[in-house]
Amino acid sequence: MVKESQDITGSNCLKGVSGKVIVDEKGIKDSWKEYMEKLMNDKNERDHRISTGLDCIRIDEVEVAAALKKMKRHKALGLSGLVAEMIQATGDIGTQWILDLCNGILKEGCIPEDWKSSMVLPIYKGNGDPLECGSYRGTKLLEHVMKVEERIFKH
Repeated sequence: MVKESQDITGSNCLKGVSGKVIVDEKGIKDSWKEYMEKLMNDKNERDHRISTGLDCIRIDEVEVAAALKKMKRHKALGLSGLVAEMIQATGDIGTQWILDLCNGILKEGCIPEDWKSSMVLPIYKGNGDPLECGSYRGTKLLEHVMKVEERIFKH
């Protein structure tokens, strides 16, 4: 029973689209890339541009502080290495930095280039053939500052 409930990590083989088992590292990476790109097609991509006409709107410090307070703790870090706890620990300085960033995004009409990249990790669903990509769900690791921004813009 214990073995059945263990996570599958670091598998060194994978079934490709053709059903053939792939054992070389490059082939495995390419298969995952192809699978995840198909799974997260253009229809599911985030819109990286803020709609025009919002340049008259300004975000205030209260909105940023409220969004930071609502951030979930103990979540996986994004590509920058920042987590919610780190951002919350910056206090007033971090709040002001995010405030300036929010208002800059509104003024410029687009998000920072760094936020257009993310890391997708395959997580085994617990059923199905562990050698097939379809037995995994993709978890996308996003920047925590971007999550704060999204929370502010949703309101």
